[in-house]
Amino acid sequence: MSHLNHNQAARPASGAEMPPHAIGKDVALALLIGLLAGLPGLAPWLVTGAQLPLQNLWGAEVLPQQMPLSLLPLSQYELTTLVALMTVGGAAAGLAVRLWSPARRRLVVWCAAGGVLAVQATATVQAFSVLDAGLAGGAMSGVYFAGLLAGVIAAIVAGLVALLLIAAKSRALTALGIGLIAVPFGSWVGEWAGNLAGAGNLSAPVLTLLRWLPAVLVGAALAWCGLRPARRAFVWLVNLAALWVVPALFISVNYVLGTRLPERDPQELALMIRQILTATLGPDGGAGPTVLLALAIALAGAAVGEFARRRRRR
Repeated sequence: MSHLNHNQAARPASGAEMPPHAIGKDVALALLIGLLAGLPGLAPWLVTGAQLPLQNLWGAEVLPQQMPLSLLPLSQYELTTLVALMTVGGAAAGLAVRLWSPARRRLVVWCAAGGVLAVQATATVQAFSVLDAGLAGGAMSGVYFAGLLAGVIAAIVAGLVALLLIAAKSRALTALGIGLIAVPFGSWVGEWAGNLAGAGNLSAPVLTLLRWLPAVLVGAALAWCGLRPARRAFVWLVNLAALWVVPALFISVNYVLGTRLPERDPQELALMIRQILTATLGPDGGAGPTVLLALAIALAGAAVGEFARRRRRR
């Protein structure tokens, strides 16, 4: 009996046996991480003054500077920007949790997610309240409002998925999360650069950096992930495919939504979408060099990592 008691005393405390004050401290810190990650995610928009973009269906004729304050840039022309703002906030929280690597990881991850969602839900409610108050009445305004809301909710969900993947213990899942947010992160950096330099004032080197940034992120993530065990090849395939497909989707969405959809025939719209996707996903779409750069960085990094592991075994 004394031997059993000795083993129980020597056994390290598990996450479930942590004192309540330690658990409370982790919860508070995780919530703070989520709040602090959500705010920088929205920052590229907030630093502009956060005035709601001009609306085609607004109920009154106003100048841009007369538009009300809105915590989100609600507009059919800003849908990809909304995706970038939401996903980067979630990804930042996930990265912070992974670097922290707490004992009660699951609890901390969901508390951090709660902090991010609190920021994004607050911004969403405020922005859509302003939009609803200013839109002209009618069925078209209702469709526009519902479509934007669906897009924002989808972006919030994408940010939550990025958080969960990047915060995971598995290198493969973290690398997968980084690969999926690489293009939105490039758009987020582009928003910062454009706001600081002014519209149309970005220099050629900055534009080049913005073009290649997602490829560098994907390549670095895959190099860190490695190809062992062999099932990690699936992560490589998904990340490289995302680097090819997501920019095409962003370009297509921006082009199609910029043509004032309500005025177009549905069949004409479907044809336009097919044509743009075919062009952006094809050889002339420009994705080939970025995918090749990411693959080259990944292979070079993986080879260096494998060489280093073999040297350590000797």
